[in-house]
Amino acid sequence: MVRVLRIDKKLPSTWQEALSEFILFKQAQGASPRTVEDYEYHIRLLFTRYPDAWNPLNFKRAVLEHMAQPVAPATFNIRRKYLKVFFNWCMEEGIFPENPLSGVSKRRDEGRIRSVKQEVLERLLSLPNPKTFTGLRDYALILLSLDVGIRPKEALSLRVWDVDLEDLTITIRREISKTRKTSILPITRQVADALKRLIHARHPQWNKDAPLFCTRDGTPLTVRRWEARLRKYSDILGVNITPYDLRHSFATLFLKDGGHPFALQKILRHSSMDMVKRYVQLTEGDLREQHELASPVRKLLPKKPRVGRIQT
Repeated sequence: MVRVLRIDKKLPSTWQEALSEFILFKQAQGASPRTVEDYEYHIRLLFTRYPDAWNPLNFKRAVLEHMAQPVAPATFNIRRKYLKVFFNWCMEEGIFPENPLSGVSKRRDEGRIRSVKQEVLERLLSLPNPKTFTGLRDYALILLSLDVGIRPKEALSLRVWDVDLEDLTITIRREISKTRKTSILPITRQVADALKRLIHARHPQWNKDAPLFCTRDGTPLTVRRWEARLRKYSDILGVNITPYDLRHSFATLFLKDGGHPFALQKILRHSSMDMVKRYVQLTEGDLREQHELASPVRKLLPKKPRVGRIQT
């Protein structure tokens, strides 16, 4: 008779140990570095605020108190998303008997879409100093963002070889894409010219792997540093502009100038039309205004003088 050797699995004794094992699990699944960072951030945030949450007696209450904090729907939904996956993993590993977020639904999120006016964008493009590398970089990055609505993290992960100046395209490789799919997007000649000048301004001693939009030392430019650069320009303009505002501005201006919503979906790489519909709704008021100004009927039928009340 064959004897079965039973080995009892050792469970993590602290949340830090559990987090370390979970991160390895997600990396083995092929999660992107950005996704792994997000998991780690939200899990650490919970247990930093509630150190006793790892205790089964306090676990559920601590999690629900964390989720009950007054935050925007988008923030709530992001927390719920990452923590729920982590707790499901904890259940499968036998750490906890239940997921405290089961039954906790997503909150309705209308989203934040903020389109910058065209005249403000024109002024923004005039601010970077083209005589400096950082000025060339800022100008080209703003222009690319307004040309294809690329996500900030994806733009800052591009390499020189992702740009085809002859074919007028950029390639967003799957390993840097939020959708985890490779996409090839068309760019205008003006953007290609700006990128060409930026590439020629790179120092010959820089590592060939240096990002397309790097610092003046050839090191990676982070999203936070890019946000800080835009804040400096915003202070001059008197209008706050964020990296994602450039993406939203591309979408709304694309639609206003006659771009097709389905084409916009492909360029922005949204999995559904839900977000595109928000851009459409945002432009409806502007379309009414333009229609009122430019309708041919206004020329064909001149405005008649107002008829007063008939005296009897």
